[in-house]
Amino acid sequence: MTDPAGENGHSQDTPGNPDSDQSHQPAEPQQPAKPQPTTEAQPKGEAQPTAEAQPTAEVQPTDEPQSAEKPSPGDGPKYADRVFRSMPSLLSGVLLLAVGAWLIVDAAVYGTGRTPWAALAAALLFVPLIAAYTLRPAVYANEDRIKVRNPLRTIVAPWATVESLRSGYSVELLAGGRKYQVWAVPVSLRQRKRASRVAARAAAEDPYAGRGDRTPTRPGGRPAARRGAVAGAPDPTRAWSDQVVDTLRETAERHASRPQAAGEVTTAWCWWVIAPAVVGLVALIVLVATG
Repeated sequence: MTDPAGENGHSQDTPGNPDSDQSHQPAEPQQPAKPQPTTEAQPKGEAQPTAEAQPTAEVQPTDEPQSAEKPSPGDGPKYADRVFRSMPSLLSGVLLLAVGAWLIVDAAVYGTGRTPWAALAAALLFVPLIAAYTLRPAVYANEDRIKVRNPLRTIVAPWATVESLRSGYSVELLAGGRKYQVWAVPVSLRQRKRASRVAARAAAEDPYAGRGDRTPTRPGGRPAARRGAVAGAPDPTRAWSDQVVDTLRETAERHASRPQAAGEVTTAWCWWVIAPAVVGLVALIVLVATG
């Protein structure tokens, strides 16, 4: 027979057996170690859209405007054209147009027979011509070219094609082997005489006028600015047309070597002046012939 106490004692010793306790204890600390780092690293791997979002940085939209904003080597600041025109011509043109408008309106309203039609035909003939010969002429100059706007056509000449500008009894532009009149800068002999008198008076009042080094000249034989003169200010010792020609010459010498100043001379006719004038002339001829 077996001893029940022994069985009981064996049953009581098993739970209290240190071997059995040691066998179960390492299993308990393994439970907190069960969370594997791989499972915890997975959310970190899932949180890598920053690396996947890198294609947005590959677009680099800032690079396109930077390349578009880069100026070319020949580009620079652009300035407005310098405009030269005769103020007396402008004033006379406005006066003539005002008088012509008054006469034409009076004839068209109070005239009888063919007078109103003749007045309208005269308006088509003379109004464009008056505007073309008084208001239209102008000279535009910038760093690349000179544009001469004459009554019936416009000449555009790059500085590289300009051979010379001279002021005799009229201002002439020599460019591309041809000669063009510059209507916007009329030559006044009266202004030249007045300027020469002012220059002689200034030379007489200057105690150093007798010295040879008192009147230096620019390249080309042109007289230099007088002592004390402000750059760009009117010179009373020279006519206005001569001052304009000197300014245009200096501009041509300064910018003729620019790559943007190369090209060919172009001319264009002013048809908005020619066409109405021809129509008005034909109408007047018909009215006179059939009257």
